Amino acid sequence: MDVDVIVIGAGLAGLTAARHLEAAGQRVQVLEAGAEVGGRVATDRVDGFLCDRGFQVLNPAYPRVRREVDLDALDLQTFTPGVDLVSPEGVARLADPVRSPGDLPATLRSGIVPTDATALRQLTGLARWVLPALASPGGQSEVPWGERLDAVGAGGLGRRALERFLAGVLLEEDGSTSAPAVAQLLRWFLLGTPGLPAAGMGALPAQLAGGLRQPVALGQAAHRVVARDGALAVETADGTHVARQVVVTVAPQQVQGLLGPDGPVLPVARMKGVTTWWFTAPEPPTADPVLRVDGTARRGPVVNTAVVTAAAPSYSATGAPLMEASVLHRGEGPVDEAGVREHLSVLWGRPVDGWEVVTRHDVPDALPDAAPGAGTPRDPALGGGLFLGGDHWGGASIQGAMQSGARAAEAALRA
Repeated sequence: MDVDVIVIGAGLAGLTAARHLEAAGQRVQVLEAGAEVGGRVATDRVDGFLCDRGFQVLNPAYPRVRREVDLDALDLQTFTPGVDLVSPEGVARLADPVRSPGDLPATLRSGIVPTDATALRQLTGLARWVLPALASPGGQSEVPWGERLDAVGAGGLGRRALERFLAGVLLEEDGSTSAPAVAQLLRWFLLGTPGLPAAGMGALPAQLAGGLRQPVALGQAAHRVVARDGALAVETADGTHVARQVVVTVAPQQVQGLLGPDGPVLPVARMKGVTTWWFTAPEPPTADPVLRVDGTARRGPVVNTAVVTAAAPSYSATGAPLMEASVLHRGEGPVDEAGVREHLSVLWGRPVDGWEVVTRHDVPDALPDAAPGAGTPRDPALGGGLFLGGDHWGGASIQGAMQSGARAAEAALRA
């Protein structure tokens, strides 16, 4: 037997599982098909810029991140805890007054304070859901979060800002995500200010991998897992690896192929996609490190935009600004550059014709669906020494991916 446990996939789930197994004294080998660790959490260096593969942030309030990650070593650079909501009336800044007290006057001027009975009723409805949800996320009924907001009469500027902000987090605009999942995410956003590691989001999995005793085997695509002589054999192009147990943490579409026709039949998560455009220009449109979203209904394809270097100057080696614009995959075909630029000019209130494209990342499988019932953490033990992890099996977030890896490792150690 080569090792005690083979982990297939060096994304956040696989790396977390491997760390826990090694800490318990197990001999572990992680097999990764790609040329680097991290899976969907990766950073490219392009012309002196750090461009994450899909705009994403790290929330230091995630419980699993606090336990597993040296946040000081990542040197997290944070955004303003809030959003700029753009409408025909102007730009409304809505920020957390506790963590960003300097933005309190702008928040009060934004229109969030109700001036009539209808606005008061809508804001009260939003508070009726948000406050209990933050106090007890697990106490929410398993319904779409948009449906829950409708039920309590939430509306107005507060709801619009929340929906536009979360569209870029959940990668959906129809309120279809499970209400408990959204409540938990909101609680974590309240407890921590998201940011970017100085070396890019890819520094997160790199740190996890760097803590392993046995280096990750890169370029080792697993083709099949088969039971053999009381053990499990993982077949790759370079040979067969044998272990007592196997933890599978690959993309959901690949799981069934690995397990083969004799393996357990598992549900395949529906994945949601996003495209992130990265731009530079002689001057940034703002010096503020805040996310900007459209406060009106579908004036264009961009779900959010930001001057990334306003929050994370380390993302530019030369000091030139770096802007991101994220577009959801809505099933309408690809959005062309002209459509993105047109919407950006509306959001920033100025022409962006002179912005230069640094790169573009298309991520068709960015996040698993978290509709009611779909995002509930599942039992990682599949039987026969097989265990499963990943954000599709444990929650659609960095926290969910890492937590699922830890749970898979714990289940393997108990078996």
